[in-house]
Amino acid sequence: MKKLDVIAAALVIVGALNWGLAGVFHVDLVATLFGMRFGETSGLSAVVYSLVGLSGLYQAVTWKSIQSRWHAAPAGAQA
Repeated sequence: MKKLDVIAAALVIVGALNWGLAGVFHVDLVATLFGMRFGETSGLSAVVYSLVGLSGLYQAVTWKSIQSRWHAAPAGAQA
C-alpha cells in the first residue's frame, strides 16, 4: 500500500503544480507535455487528469490510514 500512497502523492503534486502554473502563468503543464495548447485535451491527457483526480480522492478518503501506515512503529520496536 505504501507504493500506492507514493504514486497517489506524486500525482496530486502534478495536479497542484498544474493548477499553480495555470493560475499564475496561464500554462497547462499536462497539455504542454503532450504538445497541446492551454485547455486542449486528448485521450492521454484525459487519462492523466483522471488519475490525478482519483489520486486526490484516494488521499482524501484514506488520509487517516495513510498516516497510520507511514507513522507505524517498526516491527519489534518498543514504543
